Amino acid sequence: MRLEQGWVKLHRELLDKPIWTEATPEQKVLLITLLMMANHSEKQWEWKGERFTARPGQCITSLPALVQKCGKNSSIQKVRTALKRFAKYEFLTDESTAHNRLITIINWGVYQGKEEATTDRETDGQQTTNRQVTANKNEKNEKNEKNSTCRKQVYDEASLFYQLALSFYEQVSRNHPGIKEPNLQKWANDFRLLVEQDQWTIEQITYVMTWSQQHAFWHTVVLSPASIRRNWTRMVAQVKQERTSAKGQVQKKYVEEFTLDLAKGEDL
Repeated sequence: MRLEQGWVKLHRELLDKPIWTEATPEQKVLLITLLMMANHSEKQWEWKGERFTARPGQCITSLPALVQKCGKNSSIQKVRTALKRFAKYEFLTDESTAHNRLITIINWGVYQGKEEATTDRETDGQQTTNRQVTANKNEKNEKNEKNSTCRKQVYDEASLFYQLALSFYEQVSRNHPGIKEPNLQKWANDFRLLVEQDQWTIEQITYVMTWSQQHAFWHTVVLSPASIRRNWTRMVAQVKQERTSAKGQVQKKYVEEFTLDLAKGEDL
């Protein structure tokens, strides 16, 4: 079988991104389908009744056409929902008319751009070429790592970190009615940092988060997950101190009740 229509690159880092890890099987099929449908070079189309030049990374299609290409278990509603989700993750833009829609894959050139072959005609050309190719690849890898670091991670509303952010906002709102809704994406990212960088467990974070909003002092200070990170050491120390104190009070109460019962028994 001859493959004459080219190919697309599928980076392994996609496996660790929420756009993939939180996606349904149908959404994953659509994501890959859109990559394969996007133009590799400029093409002439008609868009909104006008002549239109579709750039690399763009395609003009329709919901029924996408359903047909995605195949089994696909539906117009599922495709429409997936497109909205992909747009939220800044994977694509989606502009529609009554008959069709223009899909644009964002950062197409970064991940799907052509690699320039390096040639050299010197007597030691092969060595020189190999060194140049290696240097180019290293430079490209560094650029991709930098781009990956700079891009903001987007959290699905069903993800654990987003749900932590939402839960904390609800607790803060109860203590401070009318407080402005925060950037929940940023809050979700701060909770991720508490886990991945600060090495705290979800159970520990949930406990301290709830404890802070029930505390007479800390509920006026800790109004964001970033504040939780800044004050974590002090709050944990206070939690331990209160636990120790409470344990001592329980023991003291038990001794007093035991002595009282014993004295009562002696009176008898």
